[in-house]
Amino acid sequence: MSTKSSLIANALVHSGALKFGTFKLKSGVMSSYYIDLTWLLSSPQDFKVVVDRVVEEINDVMSSSRVDKLATIELKGALLIPSIANKLKLPCLVVRKEKKKYGVTSRVVGGEVKKGDHVLFFDDVVSSAKSKIEGIKPLEELGAKIAIILVVVDREQGGKETLEKMGYQFRALTTVSELVDTLFQSGEITQAQAKIILNYTKTMRAQ
Repeated sequence: MSTKSSLIANALVHSGALKFGTFKLKSGVMSSYYIDLTWLLSSPQDFKVVVDRVVEEINDVMSSSRVDKLATIELKGALLIPSIANKLKLPCLVVRKEKKKYGVTSRVVGGEVKKGDHVLFFDDVVSSAKSKIEGIKPLEELGAKIAIILVVVDREQGGKETLEKMGYQFRALTTVSELVDTLFQSGEITQAQAKIILNYTKTMRAQ
């Protein structure tokens, strides 16, 4: 297990961002667990751990690929991206889920998208990739080139494969299977909790 996966896993469980129960995802699918990165806001040390790992990953991307700007879609990714962008000294943009009826009504806020901009699109997790596709579209319509899509956790529900089939490069800091293995081995979650997530992931892969 990589140190990166271990650090992310510990940050999520210590901050309370990893939750067990019954949750409805954006895709409409029901899930037996949920990763809510908003909880990192109340745990500065864990917030820093996740942000630093994202920065390391983007620096690795930039060693071989051009990245002019970062972008994300509201809400979860937008809570982390200013800190990430600040460390990288890159501009960042936020894509609204829909246009506002007052003030600045554009779906893309925070700055201007210039034709030919190479944009790295960041978000918290990927499941079906529906929200990623919704977030990328307005940027591409303005002329941006999506250099890569990066998430903190791949829920292993087909989103990675969907995005790659569409021609996008995809990276995840860790997968849910790696998280579960790390947390179970360290005693942070019980065997029963580990089985809940792994069985759910296996079922979703089979669909």
